[in-house]
Amino acid sequence: MVDDLKVTQEYGADAIQVLEGLEPVRKRPGMYIGSTDERGLHHLVTEIVDNSIDEALAGYCNEIHVTIHQDGSVSVLDNGRGIPTGIHKKEGISSAELVLTKLHAGGKFGGGGYKISGGLHGVGLSVVNALSETLLLDIYQNGNHYHQEYHRGVPTDRLKIVDGAGGKTGTMVTFKPDNEIFPITTFNYDVLKARFREIAFLNKGLIIVLADEREGQEQETKYQFMGGIQEFVADLTENKNCIFAEPVYADKVYKYKRKDENGNSVDATCEIEFSFQFTDAYNENIHSYCNNIHTEDGGKHEDGFKFTLTKIVNDYATNNKLVKDKVKLTGEDVRDGIIAVISVKVEEPQFEGQTKTKLGTDEIRGFTSKAMEETFKDYLEEHPKESKELVNKCLIAQRAREAARNASMDTKRKGALESTSLPGKLADCTSKNAEECEIFIVEGNSAGGTAKNARNRWYQAILPLRGKILNVEKTRLARALENQEINDMITAFGCGIYENCDPAKLRYDKIVIMTDADVDGSHIEILMLTFFFRYMRPLIEQGHVYVAQPPLYRVTRGKQHTYFYTEEEKEAAMKEMERGYDIQRYKGLGEMDAEQLWETTMDPATRTLKKVNMKDAVACNEVFDTLMGDRPDARREFIEKNAKLVENLDV
Repeated sequence: MVDDLKVTQEYGADAIQVLEGLEPVRKRPGMYIGSTDERGLHHLVTEIVDNSIDEALAGYCNEIHVTIHQDGSVSVLDNGRGIPTGIHKKEGISSAELVLTKLHAGGKFGGGGYKISGGLHGVGLSVVNALSETLLLDIYQNGNHYHQEYHRGVPTDRLKIVDGAGGKTGTMVTFKPDNEIFPITTFNYDVLKARFREIAFLNKGLIIVLADEREGQEQETKYQFMGGIQEFVADLTENKNCIFAEPVYADKVYKYKRKDENGNSVDATCEIEFSFQFTDAYNENIHSYCNNIHTEDGGKHEDGFKFTLTKIVNDYATNNKLVKDKVKLTGEDVRDGIIAVISVKVEEPQFEGQTKTKLGTDEIRGFTSKAMEETFKDYLEEHPKESKELVNKCLIAQRAREAARNASMDTKRKGALESTSLPGKLADCTSKNAEECEIFIVEGNSAGGTAKNARNRWYQAILPLRGKILNVEKTRLARALENQEINDMITAFGCGIYENCDPAKLRYDKIVIMTDADVDGSHIEILMLTFFFRYMRPLIEQGHVYVAQPPLYRVTRGKQHTYFYTEEEKEAAMKEMERGYDIQRYKGLGEMDAEQLWETTMDPATRTLKKVNMKDAVACNEVFDTLMGDRPDARREFIEKNAKLVENLDV
């Protein structure tokens, strides 16, 4: 049968391509920065800043300035040692040019340049160079000011001395993203500000200044936190009721032996830094980092912290007869309401997987555990009143968790959580292929009825809810499971909640929150997002949750209809139109007929859906704590400050 095949193209030695220099980066940028969307664009800046942070970790830099310029370029200036400027013996070019034009060329591969570093281990600067239309390199070193320019990764001249250094040292990289690579090249000040604030917290005393020189956007923000992550935790708990007067804090350095790249045993050190506080909230929030990299999936440092925390609290409760004999608190009981930040600095860390989201260095578990033993045991003994309050809170959490388990089992026995007993008001779709199915969560029977008539029955399901759902931010699981609306959603989705939430079991690929375009609708939307964030976070993380964008106005001229989704769109269009049009303001989805709702909000060909994402877990927690927590003054302040941004809020 092989002879019958028509071979249209030879696949031989000549078909194998070898991409030279920085060609692979321009050919497949997503392999190096994740994507070429807004996230990838801002990643370019953080890659350059990471190099400066490595200088700070080595003890040679204490100030970093990042500036967004009028022309859209960005410069990063530090006061470190400066990239080496001497000629590289093997390559015959300056070391600086080598770093900017060769992948995996840098001082992070055991050559003694950096013992501790984050970033992409030698590819960061060269990747930014490859993806920039222009890049300017300025180095202040040896009393000289060196300068070199690049165009799309290629040097336009050699590194040369252009002036004296004026007594300063350091590196400045100024780059302009290439519009041939990035669809959008406009930097978002707030995105960068959030990341640099986090970095400043993680690097005690480091100064980071972010400035925006663009017309109409002139501003500057300076970060320096002498309290480091203890200040970080204090900031995270600002709007909460806390048990301890101030966050528990530890900063320990341990020496150990590790294997180098040749298998030899060498001396090494690691720094273990953590801070934590207990609040009256019902969920735990632990943020962990290794060498400033956010380890989203935890790892050995989190394991050591959690295990020893549980052991210390149990030992204290038993020794002080605060619990009955044989009563043991689980890790979940003890971590109820905890807010913690764990930051470790490790030489040659081992990560599980390519994304560096889970730390795998075995020694770190023991060191984190030791640091907890040396810190928290004494703290509890020295603060008996707060310690007793903590144990009582853990016991309440234990009883509530047991009640929740019982409520969950009762609900399951009744069949409410089984996919064979779907909610009666669910108008399910015909298809059973989850990948093509979507479910619209709609408030009220009126809007639900319109949506049922508008939908494509084959792949679109409708679940109407009665009024506003329960605020799960203020509610324990046991009570939440008694709420009919929450039970209906859990049942319809079919994927479970909390640690049992499995996106693979989800009955619909898209869950679409579809509410009225008014204040009540926005409130319901926030309640829904709070529910997903606290109970079904994996659905957000894997991109299954969306928010529909219904129109605000329908403008009719003769037989032609135009829909507008914002006040600004409508006002701009009105200036262009002559007299003789009719404006209809939609106060709710129920005011549309089925055809209008399909055309504007449900038809995949014409609708606009916003995917809910987890760009910044810390920021997400702060937003939900503020909007749905117990501090009305903080909520009012947040709304007043961000009123103009609500339309584009990303969670």
